Amino acid sequence: MPQLARRIGRAKPSAIMQVAEKAKRLKGEGRDIISFSIGVPNFLPGDHVYAAARDALAKDSGQYGSNRGADAMLDAFLAHMDKVGLSGYGRVNCATGVGAKHVIYNLAEALLDEGDTIVFPAPYWTSYLDIAEIVNAKIELLPCPAAQDYKLTPAQLDAALAKKPRVFLFNNPSNPTGMVYSKEEISALADVLVNYPDTWIITDDIYNRMVFDGLGYHNFVHARPELRDRVIFIDSLSKTYGMPGWRVGFMAGPEAVAQAVVTMNSNHITNLPEVVSAAAVAALSGPQDVPVAKCAEFQAKRDQVMDVMNAIPGVVCPRPQGAFYVFPDISVAFGKTHGPTGVRIDNDVDFCNALLEAKGVACVPGSAFGEPRALRISYTCPTPQLAPGLQRFQEFFSELG
Repeated sequence: MPQLARRIGRAKPSAIMQVAEKAKRLKGEGRDIISFSIGVPNFLPGDHVYAAARDALAKDSGQYGSNRGADAMLDAFLAHMDKVGLSGYGRVNCATGVGAKHVIYNLAEALLDEGDTIVFPAPYWTSYLDIAEIVNAKIELLPCPAAQDYKLTPAQLDAALAKKPRVFLFNNPSNPTGMVYSKEEISALADVLVNYPDTWIITDDIYNRMVFDGLGYHNFVHARPELRDRVIFIDSLSKTYGMPGWRVGFMAGPEAVAQAVVTMNSNHITNLPEVVSAAAVAALSGPQDVPVAKCAEFQAKRDQVMDVMNAIPGVVCPRPQGAFYVFPDISVAFGKTHGPTGVRIDNDVDFCNALLEAKGVACVPGSAFGEPRALRISYTCPTPQLAPGLQRFQEFFSELG
């Protein structure tokens, strides 16, 4: 048979989904499984979102929509941006996609020629590496271990940008670590960015409404407005509004970049469906009580998880201040054996496999995110499952020797 395109050889299945599928299979076999693996918020949007969707279905035009996104949806997104201090943008600066992942893929196609360099901190969201490899970009990782709270330093950024990469990709709040950059930290990085005008800056900040402890969300444009001509802001309905399956992602940035994504949409998806667009408008413009309440709930769950992480000898876990993840360094377990099963733990994958088999707790190995000494816990499971899952996690450590 004819051969597949070479780019398919560079494409990899999502490591996160592989863990989730294994946990689902074990659960289907009757195992008692608690999943800390997949990063879904596990709540539904308010009733007004469903009411808007039903109304849109009743009035469906059956026609094609805008490649950029419905005007009402773009206006709702722009108003949403105003609330986080990103003002002065118009519809021409915006584009939409089938989720933020689709927007990022379109940006990779629009900004990176084959062989161009993209730089981003590690740990990173798994799809960053996968997308960059599919478009055949060169990748430079900037290691940010637990010892520096999984955060990028200005010196690291300066050294990387001195090599003149085409794109710098930044994630705040972070998936997988949950870390949030303070106003001062963002300002220090922005002071470096202004010195390198040839590099595009993508800020994947889809968790910008899930920030704890009163820290607040901060963007490079807040610190240095002159960066507006190079910063591309990414947002999504998935996490804030409990709508991952609705697949609505946004970008705002320079008009030329937005138009490039619109052109890509014209060849990929044409438009988001009317019913999805109507639901998006309702989510962004309607009552915000559900996302506000869930943010407070996640902060309380964060505290619950951190109490357990801090109680396990040798585990190092910087305190996250956003999203819904913790990312403990569990390398203290390497070289040990799980007593009840006799399984030896040599790396993060061994740890997660043994934890799932012995205790029925699913986590994602840190190597999926570029940090093989750690693992990711997503604490969005139903609240009654959180304490038992954490207890099993702690018991597993106590059984290592």
